[in-house]
Amino acid sequence: MKKLLSCEFNIDTVCVELKYDDGSMISVDCTAVENELDASMLQRGELDWLIYNKPLEYAELVLSGGIEEYIKHRLMD
Repeated sequence: MKKLLSCEFNIDTVCVELKYDDGSMISVDCTAVENELDASMLQRGELDWLIYNKPLEYAELVLSGGIEEYIKHRLMD
Protein backbone atom coordinates (compact mmCIF):
# COMPACT_ATOMS: atom_id res chain seq x y z
CA MET A 1 0.00 0.00 0.00
CA LYS A 2 1.30 3.41 -0.95
CA LYS A 3 1.86 5.99 1.75
CA LEU A 4 0.98 9.62 1.03
CA LEU A 5 4.00 11.85 1.61
CA SER A 6 2.55 15.22 0.68
CA CYS A 7 -0.47 16.97 -0.73
CA GLU A 8 -0.31 20.59 -1.76
CA PHE A 9 -1.61 23.09 -4.27
CA ASN A 10 0.92 24.02 -6.96
CA ILE A 11 0.14 27.58 -8.08
CA ASP A 12 2.34 27.21 -11.17
CA THR A 13 0.37 24.26 -12.59
CA VAL A 14 -2.97 25.09 -10.90
CA CYS A 15 -3.05 21.51 -9.64
CA VAL A 16 -3.37 19.79 -6.30
CA GLU A 17 -0.48 17.31 -6.24
CA LEU A 18 -0.39 14.16 -4.14
CA LYS A 19 3.03 12.52 -3.82
CA TYR A 20 3.51 8.95 -2.57
CA ASP A 21 6.43 7.07 -1.05
CA ASP A 22 6.83 4.84 -4.13
CA GLY A 23 7.59 7.90 -6.28
CA SER A 24 4.17 8.07 -7.91
CA MET A 25 2.13 11.23 -8.04
CA ILE A 26 -1.47 12.20 -8.73
CA SER A 27 -2.11 15.68 -10.09
CA VAL A 28 -5.66 17.08 -9.94
CA ASP A 29 -6.15 19.86 -12.50
CA CYS A 30 -8.30 22.36 -10.60
CA THR A 31 -9.20 24.40 -13.69
CA ALA A 32 -10.44 21.29 -15.49
CA VAL A 33 -12.52 20.29 -12.45
CA GLU A 34 -14.17 23.72 -12.27
CA ASN A 35 -14.84 23.74 -16.02
CA GLU A 36 -16.34 20.25 -15.86
CA LEU A 37 -18.61 21.34 -13.00
CA ASP A 38 -19.64 24.50 -14.87
CA ALA A 39 -19.21 26.21 -11.51
CA SER A 40 -20.66 29.63 -10.74
CA MET A 41 -18.47 32.38 -9.27
CA LEU A 42 -19.77 31.58 -5.79
CA GLN A 43 -19.00 27.88 -6.26
CA ARG A 44 -15.53 28.67 -7.64
CA GLY A 45 -14.87 30.80 -4.57
CA GLU A 46 -15.86 27.89 -2.35
CA LEU A 47 -13.62 25.53 -4.33
CA ASP A 48 -10.73 28.00 -4.17
CA TRP A 49 -11.02 28.16 -0.39
CA LEU A 50 -10.91 24.37 -0.22
CA ILE A 51 -7.94 24.16 -2.60
CA TYR A 52 -5.85 26.63 -0.59
CA ASN A 53 -6.89 25.57 2.91
CA LYS A 54 -7.63 21.84 2.62
CA PRO A 55 -6.02 20.49 -0.57
CA LEU A 56 -6.20 16.86 0.61
CA GLU A 57 -9.94 17.11 1.25
CA TYR A 58 -10.37 18.72 -2.19
CA ALA A 59 -8.40 15.93 -3.90
CA GLU A 60 -10.32 13.23 -2.03
CA LEU A 61 -13.64 14.78 -3.08
CA VAL A 62 -12.57 14.99 -6.73
CA LEU A 63 -11.12 11.47 -6.83
CA SER A 64 -14.16 9.95 -5.11
CA GLY A 65 -16.63 11.80 -7.34
CA GLY A 66 -18.10 13.74 -4.41
CA ILE A 67 -17.16 17.27 -5.44
CA GLU A 68 -20.58 18.10 -6.95
CA GLU A 69 -22.38 16.95 -3.81
CA TYR A 70 -19.98 19.00 -1.68
CA ILE A 71 -20.72 22.16 -3.65
CA LYS A 72 -24.49 21.61 -3.43
CA HIS A 73 -24.40 21.10 0.34
CA ARG A 74 -21.97 23.94 1.08
CA LEU A 75 -24.13 26.46 -0.73
CA MET A 76 -27.21 25.32 1.21
CA ASP A 77 -25.57 25.92 4.62
